[in-house]
Amino acid sequence: MQHRAVSVRRPSVAGMTTFVLVPGMWLGAWAWQDVASRLAEAGHDPRPVTLSGVAERAAEATPQTDLDTHVADVVALVEGADLRDVVLVGHSYGGMVVSVAAGLLAARLRRVVYVDSGPLPEGTSQFDTNLPEQQDRILAEIGDGFLAPVPPFRPDPDDPSLAGLDADMLALLRERATPHPFASARQPVHYRPDFATVPSALISCMFPAAQVHEMIAAGHPYFALLAGADVLELPTGHWPMLSRPTDLAMLLSTL
Repeated sequence: MQHRAVSVRRPSVAGMTTFVLVPGMWLGAWAWQDVASRLAEAGHDPRPVTLSGVAERAAEATPQTDLDTHVADVVALVEGADLRDVVLVGHSYGGMVVSVAAGLLAARLRRVVYVDSGPLPEGTSQFDTNLPEQQDRILAEIGDGFLAPVPPFRPDPDDPSLAGLDADMLALLRERATPHPFASARQPVHYRPDFATVPSALISCMFPAAQVHEMIAAGHPYFALLAGADVLELPTGHWPMLSRPTDLAMLLSTL
C-alpha cells in the first residue's frame, strides 16, 4: 500500500483521462468547477455530476429520491456517453454513490477514488455514521419533511471540517448549497460482486495518511474496505474541491 503526499508528488499526464466527479450532500456539479477546470487544462475530460434533487435539480426531489436514484444518475451518465477507462470520484456522501455504482460499471472503470470518504460496510447507511444524539437532532430538524437541511456553513474555528475555507467560500456554500433528499442518506449500501474488482484510492483530508493505514488495519468501518488501496494525503478540511482545488486536481491526475 502506497502513501503519496501532495507535497512530494507532481502530476504526470500520459494521456487524457475521463473523470466523473460526484459531489457530497447539498452540493451540485458547481462545487467541482475549479477542479474540473484544472483537470481540463491538463488535458483530461472532467464530467462533474449533479445528483437528482440537489442544486439545479432541486425541483426533482421527492421522498423517494434515494441512494438507488443517485447511483442510477451516475450509471446513466457513464453508459449514456459510452465512457470507458473512467476514474470515478466520490466526495463525502458521493463515496456511497460511486462505490455502489462501481459494481454496475466495473468494466468501464479504471479506478474509484474516494475524496474524504470511503465505501461503508455492506448494509450501512450514511445516516448510520452519526452518533445517536446526532441522529436525534437530524430527525428533529427534518420533522415531517423529506429533505436534510443545509449546514450553517458559518465560520467556526472549532470545526476542523471547515479548515481552509475563507469567508467568501463559506458564503458561496451558504448561497449555493441546497437541502438534500434524506432517503438517500437512510438507504444502506448493497454491493455487487464486481465492486471488489475495481482498484480504489483514498484522498484523505481530515485524517493523516498514517492514521488511515492504522484504521484500515484495525478494520474501522470507515476504511475497512480500502485494504490494498492507495492512500493520498491532502491536509485540509472536508471540502477540498473548494479549499485546495489545484492540489486536488493534481492528485487526481496522478491516478
